[in-house]
Amino acid sequence: MTELLSVDGLSINFGGLAALSDLDLEVSEGEIVALIGPNGAGKTTVFNVLTGLYGPSRGRVTFRGADLLALKPHAIARRGIARTFQNTEVFRRLSALDNVLIGRHAHLHGGVLGGALGLPRVRAEEATARRDARALLDLVGLGFAADVEAASLPLGHQKRLEMARALAAEPVLLLLDEPAGGLNPTETREVMGLIRRLRDERKLTILLVEHDMQLVMGISERVAVLDHGRKISSGSPREIARDPAVIEAYLGVDE
Repeated sequence: MTELLSVDGLSINFGGLAALSDLDLEVSEGEIVALIGPNGAGKTTVFNVLTGLYGPSRGRVTFRGADLLALKPHAIARRGIARTFQNTEVFRRLSALDNVLIGRHAHLHGGVLGGALGLPRVRAEEATARRDARALLDLVGLGFAADVEAASLPLGHQKRLEMARALAAEPVLLLLDEPAGGLNPTETREVMGLIRRLRDERKLTILLVEHDMQLVMGISERVAVLDHGRKISSGSPREIARDPAVIEAYLGVDE
């Protein structure tokens, strides 16, 4: 498999506290890879570095062979990395459709002036963007909610909406931060199926942070385990489930 993302020796400190220490991580094209670990292990910090929100103390991150740490967040998004958030960050007073359109803005070329002047090329671009946004809502099972205010959608639908908005940026690598957080078992199974479809049908590579072990073990090809900012194990779901260090740090011991 072709390597897509490579993280080497990544470290970041906050006020003298090591949030990540010498983290190594590789993700190949087409993989579904999970990051797991206790609260505070550094999982979301990894996402914040990958999307340019945090600058590491040291280390190297390459994406498609290019130095990711040299880029600003908007440039990283243009390169093909998009994310969702642990706490859903939908634009609550906007419709579901408008939320997805916001995710598309990095790829629109008409500009504010062109839109204000109603130029034909800009109108055509906007019409295409709206059509594509509706298709993404259909893909995540929210076609019925295009004109519904995001705030009125239940949590499970808001999480799907965030995924649609991330997909609107046309990513190569999709970062999902706790996609099953707060969902019931039925919703979790549905999200598992959606993630598989996104990988298989849209040829995406997916790196996810998740506490729900049903989801992690059910869809991940590889799992990396963090504890206090360090990677303590990595391997297949079956290997991780049998690793004594992982059991002690995170999975727990059977009573």
